[in-house]
Amino acid sequence: MIRVNPKHRLMHALSTAASLVALCAGVPAHAQESGAYRFSPVNQYGIELTASYWNPIIDYVSNKSGVKLQLKIGRTSADTTAYVLANEVEFVFSNHLFSPDRDHLGWKVFGRRATSPIRSQIVVLADSPITKLDQLSNQTVAFPGPEATVAYKFSYANLMNQKIPVQVVFAGNMDGAFAQLASGKVKAVGTHTQLSSGWSKREGKAVRALWESEPLNDLALMASKTVVAKDLAAVSKAFLEMAQDPIGQKVLASSSELVKLPSTTGFVPSAGADYSAYRNFYQTAPVNLR
Repeated sequence: MIRVNPKHRLMHALSTAASLVALCAGVPAHAQESGAYRFSPVNQYGIELTASYWNPIIDYVSNKSGVKLQLKIGRTSADTTAYVLANEVEFVFSNHLFSPDRDHLGWKVFGRRATSPIRSQIVVLADSPITKLDQLSNQTVAFPGPEATVAYKFSYANLMNQKIPVQVVFAGNMDGAFAQLASGKVKAVGTHTQLSSGWSKREGKAVRALWESEPLNDLALMASKTVVAKDLAAVSKAFLEMAQDPIGQKVLASSSELVKLPSTTGFVPSAGADYSAYRNFYQTAPVNLR
């Protein structure tokens, strides 16, 4: 199990992150331990923070369900999704699997995080002189990565549809994109409301939205068609009842504080129909974003 502490000093944090990358990248295609399933959440934050948020949750789900889950994340969100597409994981927390060429892969939605709907955004720092979207023409804009459905594909499609050309920079994850914004290396970032709010609270830096999309459901908990039915039922039950269990509540409160989500943020039942807005997007999206 990957263990990290987000409060470690910088050098230790960098060493931990490097170890995480090496460990995650070297995992073989079969389960690491007999009977273990790999769980890959999209890298919404840096590697260390992503692991710090998810490890206690999957520890709880493993203990409650009796089904062993192990965290498997790549260096970037694109790397993590590559594991999914290579059938190297069995459970995911993702919205990267609703495009036409991936919908047929057999992943089943069984839950989602119980947050308010998210909206794709293009944001600048609150004190930026840029106040209108068309002022980004020919400017540098950072995005988490090419697989980021809401933060990149939705926001960049809007720029393309409005014929606003920008220089695209992929930062690997949302924290990396915001770091470039804060340093002045880019003029704006593509993101979504939950991630921009969390970053602002963690870093104490305000942002201003130049554009927002219609509301969308948060990322989906999904299982591969290779997961045994009884194991899926047990894992699903543990996730979905976590917020009603006193121990689960404590785990959720601790993990949620790290990423500045409400302390009661758990998981609720969901099905594929909840993600029709994602599928609809691909029907009209620019060809290079489908």
